[in-house]
Amino acid sequence: MSGNFPFGFTPGGEEPDPKGGFDINQLGEMLQQIGAMMQQSATTGPGGDATASVNWELATDTARKALVAEGDPSVTDGQRSATETAVDLAEVWLDGVTDFPATGGKPAAWCRSEWLTATMPAWQGIVDPVAERVQGSMSGLLPGAGGAGALPEGLPPELAQMMGPLMGMAKQMGATMFGLQVAQGLAGLASEVVSASDVGVPLTDDGRPALLPGNIKAFGEGLGVPERDTLLFLALRECAHQRLFAHVPWLRSRMQAAVEGYARGIDVDTGRIESALSGIDPGNPEAVQEVLASGVLVPEDTPEQRAALERLETLLALVEGWVDAIVTDAAAGRLTSVAQLQEAIRRRRAAGGPAERTFATLVGLELRPRKLREAAALWAELSAVRGQSGRDAVWTHPDLLPTAEDLEHPESFVAATDPGAATDLERELGALGAGLDSDTPAAEADSATDAEPPEESGPGATS
Repeated sequence: MSGNFPFGFTPGGEEPDPKGGFDINQLGEMLQQIGAMMQQSATTGPGGDATASVNWELATDTARKALVAEGDPSVTDGQRSATETAVDLAEVWLDGVTDFPATGGKPAAWCRSEWLTATMPAWQGIVDPVAERVQGSMSGLLPGAGGAGALPEGLPPELAQMMGPLMGMAKQMGATMFGLQVAQGLAGLASEVVSASDVGVPLTDDGRPALLPGNIKAFGEGLGVPERDTLLFLALRECAHQRLFAHVPWLRSRMQAAVEGYARGIDVDTGRIESALSGIDPGNPEAVQEVLASGVLVPEDTPEQRAALERLETLLALVEGWVDAIVTDAAAGRLTSVAQLQEAIRRRRAAGGPAERTFATLVGLELRPRKLREAAALWAELSAVRGQSGRDAVWTHPDLLPTAEDLEHPESFVAATDPGAATDLERELGALGAGLDSDTPAAEADSATDAEPPEESGPGATS
């Protein structure tokens, strides 16, 4: 029964007894804690709307302050020039290995804060469906959750008058909690990403390749690879991602649909959340951060969620695998360190790179590197069997893409799409059809072939 009240608060003893057990001092303490948590989110500007599921203004401001505190130097003219040169060369190399053309536009060189600002609208589209569902499920923590605006029967008049504002405050606090969680995830992500598409999902929609020179330098440290090679390799990956996102128009909406499908299956364990938050001191930032980092707001997976996550995971694996395959082709014979750099990317994935950690924090998704490797092998084999155009044509429609089962058995998918086998079958069917449609029986045709040729006429003919 105590689960019907926020953060373990129950009037009186273990069971709510509105007729005699209400403790006004306990209510005052709880309201003071809620007010402390919401102090930063009292604004009503963009993202500060009390009806929002995530306080995006708070999330953006908190993440930006964290980046500034860590040090976020602006991109230098030299870094910007080197980025543009690397992207220009990468586009030339990619022209020969994919049918998807360059997207055009001047390449961007970002610092971490610029990445945060440019990608925040996309993060809203990814996180909002999950946050809305979680917040709706968490309504069970509030009095009167059984009906819109309903309150438990028998409440004292003074308490009933306070419940309406209290429920609104609790909802706003939920938006604040999500905002802080998003800020924590994105600030960490901004410190590691090397490009606009590093997480595998389309976070920008202008098609411009964008790199983060400061993070690229950190990525290349200890690899023993020239900085120019590292920059060029990551420019190849970024340009490949942007080409794919720009020329496969259904890809973005397909990923978003998978996230929304995941959100629809959310079933929040309110008891677990209540237990985790019952003893929190909102005035202690470290305690709040520990609770957020614990993943308490990430719900347990349901069968519906697991199916949606598998669809999204498979799609992300196919994107990353395709990029790996064509970057390998583009760099072959040109970039001697490509194998070493590819291995660095794979180790980064296996250790839990930025994409895995951010999705685990924000939507509960963890990518499995095994599928990414298998997807790369599948695309490489498709290219060998069907050629460049046949490989890229698989992106024409989502129904043509390999499934999760195909990634487990890529050889079966490649064999099923072998154009040579299809051509042989078509030739046999065509020959059979031609024979069936002929008006001349086979025996007649044979006798006609054996018949003597007609007499010649004209000059030189014998009489």
